Formats: sequence, C-alpha cells, structure tokens
Amino acid sequence: MKVTKAVLPVAGLGTRFLPASKAIPKEMVTVVDKPVIQYVVEEALAAGINEIVLVTHSSKRAIEDHFDVNYELEAELERRGKHELLEVLRETVPPGLKVSVVRQGQALGLGHAINCARPVIGDNPFAVLLPDVLVEQAGTRTDLSVMAEHFLETGHAQIMVEPVPEESVSQYGVVDLEGVEIGPGEGSPMRRVVEKPPRDEAPSNLAIVGRYVLPARIFQLLDTTEPGAGGEIQLTDAIATLMNEAGVDAFRIRGRSYDCGSKLGYLEATVAYGVKHPKLGSDFRELLKQYQ
Repeated sequence: MKVTKAVLPVAGLGTRFLPASKAIPKEMVTVVDKPVIQYVVEEALAAGINEIVLVTHSSKRAIEDHFDVNYELEAELERRGKHELLEVLRETVPPGLKVSVVRQGQALGLGHAINCARPVIGDNPFAVLLPDVLVEQAGTRTDLSVMAEHFLETGHAQIMVEPVPEESVSQYGVVDLEGVEIGPGEGSPMRRVVEKPPRDEAPSNLAIVGRYVLPARIFQLLDTTEPGAGGEIQLTDAIATLMNEAGVDAFRIRGRSYDCGSKLGYLEATVAYGVKHPKLGSDFRELLKQYQ
C-alpha cells in the first residue's frame, strides 16, 4: 500500500525558541520567505503524499489558517492585478492537498501525539515529519520518497538518520546497526535506539533526524506503551517493540537536515536556504560578505 498520508505533530510549545514562540507558533517562523512548516509540507507533497494530518493545540490556529484558503486576500490581490503574489499565495494550498486537524488535548509526548491521528490515518501506512526539522534534498527525488519505496519493498518501518560529530552524540537518539556501515541513500535493520548516550557508549554516530515511515500497527503498540522519559508516551518505545516484531530500518539521509527548533539551527537554515534562493540568492551572498 502506497504512503499517501503524513502526520505533522505541531502541538508543542516551542520553548527552545522563546521569546519568538510566545505568540507565534515556532512552525510559522519564516526561513527566507516561507514558514518552516510550509517547507515540510512541500517535502511531503514531493514524496507523493496528498493528505496531511496536523496534530495541534488550541494556541496554534495560525498554522491551520495558513493552510486554509483566504478568499478576501485572494480577491484583493486579483483586484490590484498582483497576479504573481496571487500565485504564490495559492501555492500554499495546492490542488489535491487535503489538510486535516486533530487536537492533542494534553502534552503527553510524541507517541501520544501520533496516536491522536489514528482516526484519520486508519489502517494505512503513513509518514511522520517533525515540523521543526528541514531536510535539504540531494538529487531529484526526496529522501522521504525513497524511504516510502523501501517501506513498500521490505515491509520494514523506516527511520531517517544522519551522521553527527562524535562529540555531539549525547544530544541525540542514536541507532545501533550492529556495526553495519551504510552510505547515503542506503538502509539497514536496526537493533536498538539509544537515547542520548555518552560518547564512549554510543553504538554509532547515526542520529535520528525526524522523518519516519510507519505501518498502522504502530497505533496498537502505542496503546500499550507505558509512559517513559518525562512521564510521556515515547514513539521510540513503540518503535522498539515494532523492531522485535517486524523489523525497522535506518535510512541514511542523502542531503542534510537543519534543526529549526533551535536558534542556531534556524540561523544556519536561513543562510543555507537564503544563498540558494532563486531570486534573492545572489544578492544575499553579496550581503553576507559584509559580515565575514
């Protein structure tokens, strides 16, 4: 069964990004000229996904509004003859995209957030995209689309991983591939995930990025997953059970990721996307020279 649905958990308070996230959802902070979450939705669309499920909170209405049609603004742009801006506006809700919204009433962890989407996802396989992580693509096909293909071929859930400096492994969930080395675009069965291991105990330098392709079976496992770290339902705990049942593969990213939930990661993403912007890139590169 093809992967055509994706869950984006956006209910978090974004405390790492305060004070910017006090009144604005962190997912709506812009990188160059688009909100972070729009890049993530575009990534899903490029992978053949046409249904997005936002697991959200009452304070995040701006995200819902962003992916809704604004008839008044469209009519005003049409009246003024601003057709280029009108086209840009309409691209935020392309034809064929369906956006559903479910509320996470309590902050009980990522696993709980994913389980909130169950009534919409049903028995279908689905992707999970953490909306504060941008994945810069390498090649003409997205990493997410390759992961979806691997899922169909193997029947194994897929988790995107990325090499990180050895001195930084203690900041991430790190996968254990039992010594198997994988290159960009390759996958291998996982033995376990170790959360924030000390450098000398890390089983590899491959950290989980924030992209998953999962079978619907994960919902049943989340139902029986006991609260873990922080008293929350951890997605990694349910994945550990799935690993023993049906296998879970680590997929090594071909491009690279940016953690836009952190201030430094956001600044890095702004520079990386800014220098490659089709209209602003050249001028932005010249501007950066003034600060070297």
